[in-house]
Amino acid sequence: VHGCGGVGLSAVMIAAACGARVVAVDVSPGALELARTFGAAVCLDASALTGSVAEAVHKATDGGAHLSLDALGAPVTCVNSVQSLRRQGRHVQVGLLPDGVRLPMDRVVALELEILGSHGMAAHAYPEMMAMVASGALRPDLLVTTEIGLDEAPAALVGLGGASGTGVTVITPHGTGAAQ
Repeated sequence: VHGCGGVGLSAVMIAAACGARVVAVDVSPGALELARTFGAAVCLDASALTGSVAEAVHKATDGGAHLSLDALGAPVTCVNSVQSLRRQGRHVQVGLLPDGVRLPMDRVVALELEILGSHGMAAHAYPEMMAMVASGALRPDLLVTTEIGLDEAPAALVGLGGASGTGVTVITPHGTGAAQ
C-alpha cells in the first residue's frame, strides 16, 4: 500500500484482516506506525530509503508484490507501485492522477501486469465488509485520530495539500480535539 492516509490505512486494515502480508509505504513515521498497528508486516519510510522504493518492496516481498495499491494518487507513488510488482502482478490506482503521468508501459507489457482503477468499494461487497466490522475483524473507529469542529474545517481543508496529521480527521458540529 503506497500512501498511508485514510484510504491507505483502510486498505492496510482490510488486507491484513483478510490474511494478506501487507507492506506499507509512506514518508510519515506516524502514518507508518498506524499502518503497523493496523496489521502491516513491513513498513517502509520512502524518504529514508537508500535505494528505490521498488527495490525495497522487492526485497521485502521476495521478488515483488502480487498486488500494489496507490492510495495517494501522486505520480511518484503510482509509478513506484507499478515498479514494485512481480510478474503478473496487479496495480490498483485509487483516485485520479494529473494529466501527463507516464507509466512504465515497457514493464507493464513485459511482466504482463494488470492496471486497474478504483473509486471505491462496490456495493455488493458491503455485506461482507459490514460482517467483518460487526465481528471486530475490522475496526474503522481506530482510523479516526482527530475530531474537529465545523468552524475549523476551512483551515483543515486549506491544509490538505501540505503536511498533515495521521489517520482520519472527522468534522463534527462542535469538535472534541484528538480522538480517544
